[in-house]
Amino acid sequence: MRFKLLISSALLLAMAAPALAQEDYTEFASKEDFFTITFPGKPVMTEGTYVTEYGVVLSSKVYTVNEPNGSKHVLTVVDYSPVERILAQKAFETCPLGAETCLGVGDTGLGYWKNDVRGAVTHAIAKLLINQDVKVTHLAFNFMEMVGGQEMQAVNIKDGSRVSASAYMHLNRLVFAVSTTPKGWPESEVLQQSVGWLDENGRGIRYAYLYSNEPDHHAPIIPLRQQAPAQPGQAPGRIEAPTAGR
Repeated sequence: MRFKLLISSALLLAMAAPALAQEDYTEFASKEDFFTITFPGKPVMTEGTYVTEYGVVLSSKVYTVNEPNGSKHVLTVVDYSPVERILAQKAFETCPLGAETCLGVGDTGLGYWKNDVRGAVTHAIAKLLINQDVKVTHLAFNFMEMVGGQEMQAVNIKDGSRVSASAYMHLNRLVFAVSTTPKGWPESEVLQQSVGWLDENGRGIRYAYLYSNEPDHHAPIIPLRQQAPAQPGQAPGRIEAPTAGR
């Protein structure tokens, strides 16, 4: 009798699972911003602004998915390319002659623009922690397709919701994914564990060794690891942008 009860419970859970889970997954590729990702639903894209650690206001693209159970997934993509120009101009216009504290040096760049780019990932994660009423349960280095970044999980002390986040920099693009699930639900890792990268032609890539978004222009280029071509009738191993390579 006990064995039959266990079977019946398992069948009930299997039948209920589709009703509780998000049914639609959207594989997304951005040739313009050199990344791919899988959304747990159909995202809505809006344009916004993003403030860097050194106060530069940049344009951002914000992709949002709201699930029936109250979970929310937000992907923020920011092009850091204007940072060098903006902070260098600000340094020339506002810094006293010879003042290293705001001019910067070779290692930091004029107006500390290199530090702003290097610290983009840390700054993104810090936005979720500084002056926030959360308990951090996980904070670590991670990489996706050999692109280095950071990941974090936390519990909101006020309402018990769970936050899962990751941030990466690739070709001067910050890709910052944050998922929030209600109390009683586990962390969602669909966004965080599905990030991939594209080259300038929209082809899915993986680097041969650890990639760091180094702002120094003379930094060596990280080689790509060769990807075996898909067999006839077989899907490629990673998402690619539409018309990639054509």
